[in-house]
Amino acid sequence: MSTAPQDGPPPGGVLGAFGAPAGPVPLSGGQRTVWRAGDVVLKRLDVSLEELGWQEEVLTAVDGAPDVRVAPPVRSRDGELVVAGWTAWRFEPGTAPTPDGYPDVVAAGRVLHRHLAHLPRPALLDRRDHPWARADRIAWGEAAAGAVGDLPHVGALLAARDAVDGAAQVVHGDLTDNVHLHPDLPPLVLDLTGYWRPPAYASAVVVADAVVFRGADLALVDRVGEEEGPQFPQLLLRALLFRALTDQLLAPGTEWARWFGPAVSRVLTLT
Repeated sequence: MSTAPQDGPPPGGVLGAFGAPAGPVPLSGGQRTVWRAGDVVLKRLDVSLEELGWQEEVLTAVDGAPDVRVAPPVRSRDGELVVAGWTAWRFEPGTAPTPDGYPDVVAAGRVLHRHLAHLPRPALLDRRDHPWARADRIAWGEAAAGAVGDLPHVGALLAARDAVDGAAQVVHGDLTDNVHLHPDLPPLVLDLTGYWRPPAYASAVVVADAVVFRGADLALVDRVGEEEGPQFPQLLLRALLFRALTDQLLAPGTEWARWFGPAVSRVLTLT
């Protein structure tokens, strides 16, 4: 069966299968890969079927919580999660945070993680082998850095890495652009990306993203650090490693050290 181009909208057959109306429009921030049609959001499958099924189970269990919103996947009229390479999700209102809104993103993550604290470690984590999974393992000392460890900003972070205490649980490891805020509704958390780490690590990833890529002030490091406690500098160090390693694996020709320099210098003063 033919499918639409990667940057095109979902075809009519996909819309019909998910009960979505014609005339989908691209969502802002989705780079014309995420489309809204009525109360349904459609995007191409970007995880394994196993992980998509896990997301459905977890999000369905959290759905309806009074303090956080989630958007579980929508099954087709035939009961399928994927149709011609497309997935569908319930639309929920909200807007992405501004540079000064990341404390609210961190707070939303803490709420979500209280709802996820009982979950067992998903076995699918051991089968993931994309750049994000590889970078996560390197950042946490579960795999060797190899040649990428010779990069100055990566090497400095690796050299400052020390032990971290704290129980691991299922966490959303990509909250930064996936928490949308609404003046009258609880925060909306999208695109559950599971990792098995201490919950404060998810906060650290938000801080790393916000100060490196989203224009947030470095004061965010101190604010969230005070809230998360004495382990936070080492968690932030790992979060910076995670992002630096992922970016290097995805785009090795980019001068990433320039992007990461100020945040790396700041965290090194704390460790």
